[in-house]
Amino acid sequence: MTQQHLAQSLYEKLVGEEDARACNSISEEACQVVPGNFLLMVFSHFFSQLGDAVANPKVVLPWVMETIHAPLYLIGFLVPIRESGSLLPQLVIAGFIRKQEIRKGVWIFGSILQAAAMVSIGIVAWTLRGALAGWCIIALLTLFSLARGLSSVASKDVIGKTIPKTRRGQVTGWSASSSGLVTVGLGLLFLFSSNQALTPLNYAVMLIAAGALWLLAALVYARIKEFPGATEGGRNALVEAIKRLDILRRDQPFRRFVITRALLLCSALTAPYYVVLAQKNLGSPVSLLGLFILASGAASLLSAPFWGRFADRSSRKVMIAAAIMTAILGISVYLIDSVHPGWLALPWLLPAVYFILSIAHQGVRVGRKTYVVDLAEGNKRTDYVSVSNTMIGIILLIMGFSGALSTVLSISTIILLLSLLGVAGAVLAISLPEVE
Repeated sequence: MTQQHLAQSLYEKLVGEEDARACNSISEEACQVVPGNFLLMVFSHFFSQLGDAVANPKVVLPWVMETIHAPLYLIGFLVPIRESGSLLPQLVIAGFIRKQEIRKGVWIFGSILQAAAMVSIGIVAWTLRGALAGWCIIALLTLFSLARGLSSVASKDVIGKTIPKTRRGQVTGWSASSSGLVTVGLGLLFLFSSNQALTPLNYAVMLIAAGALWLLAALVYARIKEFPGATEGGRNALVEAIKRLDILRRDQPFRRFVITRALLLCSALTAPYYVVLAQKNLGSPVSLLGLFILASGAASLLSAPFWGRFADRSSRKVMIAAAIMTAILGISVYLIDSVHPGWLALPWLLPAVYFILSIAHQGVRVGRKTYVVDLAEGNKRTDYVSVSNTMIGIILLIMGFSGALSTVLSISTIILLLSLLGVAGAVLAISLPEVE
């Protein structure tokens, strides 16, 4: 069997043989190489998502910061910087990307920068301590996040040019599932290790390995066959960026999507508080870290393919379901803490809750990524991605300061308030048009 036939066979098995050859919204020449591009994209995203799992800013990086005695207030910036730093500059980045007929090179460059930043964080964790180490990690995480923004905008455009509709959600789904399988193995390794704390060298090896995964992702992505696309609008990046913000005023379906996506941030913002609540009730043994990594990996492994197929039928309904799941979890944990707080000390309860939350978050990610790609065509897709990501970056950075509420509210109350945003997000998502 030739390599081309093998790729075609595997592609048909992953997406289902029926209509596997259908090519909606891509060029005829791109249609001829869909199976190979689909598999290359799945493998490259597998490596990058596995890197994300190994260096998880919601679980792993806070543990690293605590081990090297970084100030507590810096730990609170990890998730906002990691997320918003990749989103805020995307309007300007999009202006640069629009000038490129072939845009996969932008993704590759971003992946290499992410690798360099993560390896550097590993070296800092190994060699430095205290506030200096903490500030160095924050600075390197900012560089990592900006590089991630490059890859994010380019990725949406490349997938829109190379993968047909009704197949795009499954790229994210299968790559997340496969990376989840490996993450499960890492979680099990920690779970069955001793309860002693890991050393800075252990964390350094983990983070350097994560950096190597982004390099592998770049090497695989370089093999994708992308054909030249439109370059209209490639003028002054900042001027074009300001002009493109007007899309929010003119385009009602897109504006509703951005508001919905902002409300669905609840799934990401509540995650660190579940970890903090677990540490408060159970301490910080390595086995607890393993349970949370295991929960995150298992959620990706089990749910991502389902969400991917669901999103290719209705990404709007995926967002609704995920938002409702997040809200139910937050309300349940608040009620448990209010009525039977002793239950939170059960060693399995909060990791189990985090597992379900991670499933919901996978749904949010797959749903909103598929929705925005299918909502537009051509360069309009790049505008949609960059404008929505920039606005979400601003909102996320503001909401990242929700940790300040911990001085007047309990952790479970903060979880409740953030989770209620999911109810509003689900209600608003109902009014979104179907795009599949």
